[in-house]
Amino acid sequence: MTRPTFTLIATHPVGQNISFSSLASKHCGSNSPNLRRKELRIHSSRVEDNEMTGGVTIAAAYPLQRCKTIHLIRHAQGFHNVAGEKDFAAYMSPEYFDASLTALGWQQVAALRNHVRSNGIVNSTQLVVVSPLTRTMQTAVGVLGGDDILNGNSTETPLMIDGVGKDKHKAVSSVRAPPFVAVEWCREHMGLHPCDQRQPIRTYKSLFPAIDFSDVEDDEDVLWSATVRESYEDLMGRAKTFVQWLLKRKETEIAVVSHSSFLRHLMTIFGDDSSPKVKSELHKYFHNCEMRSIVLVDNRAEEESKVLTTDFPGGIPPGADAPSDSDEA
Repeated sequence: MTRPTFTLIATHPVGQNISFSSLASKHCGSNSPNLRRKELRIHSSRVEDNEMTGGVTIAAAYPLQRCKTIHLIRHAQGFHNVAGEKDFAAYMSPEYFDASLTALGWQQVAALRNHVRSNGIVNSTQLVVVSPLTRTMQTAVGVLGGDDILNGNSTETPLMIDGVGKDKHKAVSSVRAPPFVAVEWCREHMGLHPCDQRQPIRTYKSLFPAIDFSDVEDDEDVLWSATVRESYEDLMGRAKTFVQWLLKRKETEIAVVSHSSFLRHLMTIFGDDSSPKVKSELHKYFHNCEMRSIVLVDNRAEEESKVLTTDFPGGIPPGADAPSDSDEA
């Protein structure tokens, strides 16, 4: 797994300064109290009000077809979380290898499941991306999958079979659920902690039959090491690669079910051009089974967008219109 160079949000070159004094004089008089003279510095996508904010960005605009809604979800409580809260050294214990959800974790899943149904997110989500570990896949199928399958009465391929994990849970249906795909890019900070080591993909395929594992290259877990912790640089590298992967997807509303450390590092990619308040909202810690929705913008795209949009081309009959301002000629 290589670490590419990647920049998601770039600072655009400063554009022209536009004075509003002539507009005020024309419509309100040069001394109008209704429209004070001020200058706005216009960027290609951002607006700065120098008088009111001292050059701090107050707005940003991007074409809708370059934006994706991403619902970031941390997995529900796992057995390793319970042990780790009592003694951090428990994260080093082989007892919690690929830890599954606790009974409380499944209660957290049920609460988030009700939330995404009550506000329609489950219906608008086009893809569920999940880290290939038991606790994240249990959380993903429990929150965004179909109903529980009772007594094994089902003819379709289930998202999860009956009895997966230490706290046995009913099978989960794939009926009316969005597609689920497992991706290694969004795994937890890897190395040393057995709870973050995955099982062979062939095992997961039997436990989670309707999840697509085709993006996972190796059956065995070749990424996790018992002796070396993944470096900060490598973790940030795959976080940025994961963003690239999301941007290349055709779907515009995606749920991502991952882990606290990965999500925290992922979000530090963003926010440097935001206010301290917005930056703190982006960077705050994820609790178990917390969902946080963001808008991801492909503002460095160089190819035509293939995403359907609400834009309408106008121009009936076809042809260029005469501009209403001489500067637009």
